[in-house]
Amino acid sequence: MLILISPAPSNGALVKTGAEVLSEQDFLPLKGKNFALVTNHSALVGEVHLLDLMKKKGVMPAVIFTPEHGLKGTAEDGVQLADDTSGGVPVISLYGAVKQPRPEDLKGIDLVVFDIQDAGVRFYTYISTMGLAMQAAAREGIPFMVLDRPNPLGGEYVGGFVRDGLPASFTSLYPVPIAHGMTVGELAGMIKGEAMLPGLTQLDLKVVRMQGWQRSMRWPDTGLLWVATSPNLASFESVLLYPGTGLLEGTSASEGRGSTIPFQLAGWPGIDPLALAARLNSEQLRGVHFEPVQFTPLRMPGVSSAPKYRDREVGGVRIDITDYRKVSPVETGVAVLSALHALVPEPVRPSFFRGGFDDMAGSAELRKAVERGESAQAIAASWNAELSRFLALREGYLLYGE
Repeated sequence: MLILISPAPSNGALVKTGAEVLSEQDFLPLKGKNFALVTNHSALVGEVHLLDLMKKKGVMPAVIFTPEHGLKGTAEDGVQLADDTSGGVPVISLYGAVKQPRPEDLKGIDLVVFDIQDAGVRFYTYISTMGLAMQAAAREGIPFMVLDRPNPLGGEYVGGFVRDGLPASFTSLYPVPIAHGMTVGELAGMIKGEAMLPGLTQLDLKVVRMQGWQRSMRWPDTGLLWVATSPNLASFESVLLYPGTGLLEGTSASEGRGSTIPFQLAGWPGIDPLALAARLNSEQLRGVHFEPVQFTPLRMPGVSSAPKYRDREVGGVRIDITDYRKVSPVETGVAVLSALHALVPEPVRPSFFRGGFDDMAGSAELRKAVERGESAQAIAASWNAELSRFLALREGYLLYGE
């Protein structure tokens, strides 16, 4: 059963997150509960962390579970963290060998609460952690509560291939598009309702809804403070481009790690920046402009210790956002991907794509289309039919209007 906790709208902030709504209720649904909290540094209410508000109200979790990057959000991608404590509360990492709460971790727990700001992208691992925690709660017969937060990309835009035909992985766990246009609360309902993970049929799922959020809102429209959800997503601009330029992680091209604007830079050593920028600007992609640049990825401890082409000059482009409302993130990334593939020297093209690219893309079709030299526009058109099916499917799980 899906239970929605929906208080009446107020005249306060433009958007109130589920955590803020719960805080204004003095955490009443948590009082008397021995609850677990799946969270990290992004669980802010204004500029105050959820845990600090809970402490003030005398309502604290029995155990804290953390996703990739840890409770403070400062661990680099792929770094496994040891279990720890915070204010006397055990902190258990769900990134590494253990990716979901174990039965012994949930002993005596009567509610699992999830509050993490997501990026709205299928291969961003926070939603994988959410689903696996849902699965663990269901196995133990424990209710699961999602404190909802905005999708920074908005609730209208969807893009990219739906994962299909490839084995599920931690970075591609659900059969949804790269950019799915759902909040974590909506996605939790779909994961359960469409049996995207086994064993969820009897899960008692609750969603504490936001107030004031509309599907047309991208992050700047919410009035909320952006917090770096991970070391390389420090700004909304990086988040907005990440669904597309993030795919470059599965190639030999640089996605701008090792710089202060990762995912806003793209390039390859020896490529002519002027030719790359001219090619991309000729496509007249909405909301962006491509500026030719030379950049040198550097070692940045805690952010990117081993970026591609460290200390080497890379020819490429800086993607300037001219209108964030008009940007189509995945289509923009595919255009960059296609242009880079076309301009790298012929001998290195066979090794342009690396292991893991198909997993991120959700399909081998994107790689094959780029290798065939298809235009970014044609590639985007090729996923329209499956996006239409997905949009029809997700309609029954949407919690917010336009």
